[in-house]
Amino acid sequence: MYAVIRTGGKQYKVAPGDTLKVETTGQAEGTIEFSDVLAVSKEEGKFVSDLKGAKVTASVLGEGRGDKILVFKLKRKKQYKKMQGHRQNFVEVKINEILVG
Repeated sequence: MYAVIRTGGKQYKVAPGDTLKVETTGQAEGTIEFSDVLAVSKEEGKFVSDLKGAKVTASVLGEGRGDKILVFKLKRKKQYKKMQGHRQNFVEVKINEILVG
């Protein structure tokens, strides 16, 4: 059984027992409930048609910051260079169960 959820502007394919890193949410500890479920499949190739009330529950394992990404801007012949770094915050969660109906 797996589900496709949307959080933080991205979509994730999740199954019970999976761990994944999602963008920082308001909750820092405890459990998180993802109610924006796009698809649920109980067996390979067949999807549940009625997603009303479908949700995915997960428990928070920790939080942190991702790897640094360097952004470099250059305008040639104008003596303009700009270097900037960015590290995205994330929350690591473990999927507990997928509830449908």
